[in-house]
Amino acid sequence: MDLRQMEVVVAVAEEGGFTAAAQRLHVVQSAVSSTVRALERELGTPLFDRTTHRVSLTPAGEAFVPAARATLRAAEQARSAVDAARGQLRGRVTVGTMQGVWADLHRPLAALRAEHPGVVVRLRQGAVTDIRQALREGTVDLAVVALDRQQQRGLVTRLLAREEMVLVSAPGRVLGGAGAGAGAGAGGRVTLAEAARLPLVDFTPGWAIRLAVDRAFRAAAVERESTFEVNDIVAASELVRADLGVCVMPISIADRFPDLDKHRFDRHAPSWKVMVVQPRGEAPPAVAALLRHMA
Repeated sequence: MDLRQMEVVVAVAEEGGFTAAAQRLHVVQSAVSSTVRALERELGTPLFDRTTHRVSLTPAGEAFVPAARATLRAAEQARSAVDAARGQLRGRVTVGTMQGVWADLHRPLAALRAEHPGVVVRLRQGAVTDIRQALREGTVDLAVVALDRQQQRGLVTRLLAREEMVLVSAPGRVLGGAGAGAGAGAGGRVTLAEAARLPLVDFTPGWAIRLAVDRAFRAAAVERESTFEVNDIVAASELVRADLGVCVMPISIADRFPDLDKHRFDRHAPSWKVMVVQPRGEAPPAVAALLRHMA
């Protein structure tokens, strides 16, 4: 058994198939298949159940993949330690992030690139619950996300920013209709109760923005229904621009759409805390180098 075999098996497991794994590893599919078969013969058991439509891990495969990931990480750390001793930091850093916070990463990434051009950074975007699980599994080295207190358990966190959210509407839309009085114009204030009477563009459950918005409405004892659910910030802005609904989002994200009107909340404003998150334990040299640039 060697590191290359482990890398191939992990790629098949993470990509969900032999073709996708071959594309990721830049080899032909037959090479991936033969590598997996050779390892299965050596271990005396299949690692994957193969059907016409999908590939899934067997119980033996479920046990093998986490151990293989740990071995690959250890080998990467050993290589990085030697490179660091020679004054040449190399390696890979996988950063998990959510939509909405990616733009804030460009400064530390640029600084890392200037200082250590041999370090390769891979960005993995997803829902906060998926990123948290990836941190625990070791498929992500660190993340820039918004976690609540319960989600932080077992992880090392450092606060980067705390930010209130605003209600975003189409230009010129008068809020507070449906019996709420004159309402608020651009830049005016609005209550959660007024927002609940409007068609709402919500993000998918599991998104950090959605979790914060749900929490704020519960705290204000205001019930609401989603008119639209989206998993993309640009799609949300397009629905708002077409005046099909209003959307609650952090100020920094709302500012990316200067043509839309923004309204602050009177009270119970949703908010989130953006933080850099990593597993417990000593960070590999390349990860530590990136963390130093995340003030």
